[in-house]
Amino acid sequence: MDTKILIVEDEKDIARMLDYNLRKEGYKTLLLHDGSFAAATAAKERPALILLDLMLPGLDGLDVCRRLKLDAKTAAIPVIMLTAKGEESDKVLGLGLGADDYITKPFGIKELLARVSAVLRRSRAAAPAPDICRAGELELDPARVAVTLKGKPLSLTAREFELLKALMASGGKMLSREALLEKAWGLDASVEIETRTVDVHIGTLRKKLGAEGKRIVTVKNYGYRFEAE
Repeated sequence: MDTKILIVEDEKDIARMLDYNLRKEGYKTLLLHDGSFAAATAAKERPALILLDLMLPGLDGLDVCRRLKLDAKTAAIPVIMLTAKGEESDKVLGLGLGADDYITKPFGIKELLARVSAVLRRSRAAAPAPDICRAGELELDPARVAVTLKGKPLSLTAREFELLKALMASGGKMLSREALLEKAWGLDASVEIETRTVDVHIGTLRKKLGAEGKRIVTVKNYGYRFEAE
């Protein structure tokens, strides 16, 4: 088994116990004791699953989860939260941010291994990777989180990538700013970020796409659509 699991846990005894038992089951493991670099490590290593403690130094588990789910490179990685907090509100908040499961400490190792297996099984049984989107000299591969222009890699931010993916996959349908905001940021338009932010990112995206940027058409007072033909 070459399934890689990232463990983010600051309690050394628990971290060692998780590391030992997961390796015993045949998983490969990565271990962090601080939340500060968890999202960056996940983006680089692309683990199959993340075990994430809620109470962490540097950056707490909720903030780490939020960052993971807002990054195109890590948004699809399943997360199981581990925490000593058992209140329902904490569970709801964690699951609302995109966590796939929630285990309250203390827990039995057999239960945890069963949860890990179940989450991985659901993840693997998810819908197949979306098709590559092509238009003119532009190609977007959702599975690889990669965009090429004239056959050369194009560097986009996570937000720009998600915006372009949503537009190219829309089949020419108009997408409102609110819809694009939700797809690229995972937020309702009323929360934290204004819809004007979409316009700013669309502007920078068009510049990066050069001549192909003209395919992103503004629908006045409504939103945007992508013209593939």
